[in-house]
Amino acid sequence: MTERTDVLLVCNAGGHLAQLVALQDAWGSLTRLWVVPAAADAHALPAGDRVVHAFHPTTRNLPNLLRNLRLAWTTIGRTRPRVLVTTGAGVAVPFVWIARLRGSKVVWIESFTRIDAPSLSCRLAARACDRVYVQWPELCAAVPKARYVGSVFADP
Repeated sequence: MTERTDVLLVCNAGGHLAQLVALQDAWGSLTRLWVVPAAADAHALPAGDRVVHAFHPTTRNLPNLLRNLRLAWTTIGRTRPRVLVTTGAGVAVPFVWIARLRGSKVVWIESFTRIDAPSLSCRLAARACDRVYVQWPELCAAVPKARYVGSVFADP
């Protein structure tokens, strides 16, 4: 049985999560599901949102990469998201590729901390993304498909 989801939000804990939460007005009343490590700051997530816990740590951890690949396959297959939005890090890479493979649109928002060079995660996932946004104009030269429209922390 599937449960169609409009937006699948995938990120690591800490700053990646804070940046994605800062964009919550963008998906407003759309149905959504978060994928974050169990260690993530649960209090940062909007109340009532559904959450799937990813395996962590992801840095140079092949067993957790494989676990997250399996989790991505089952989660995306079950929820059939229209779009996946991520602010990245290791947990996002398998989800991006599986989402693309299964027909979802994919949006990558490179971390605010990346000013002149993309993260390894962005380099691994960018080819599978429909859109890649960067938060510093200098980064556009280093990321082929990048678009700069400002920072998630900018004042409206």
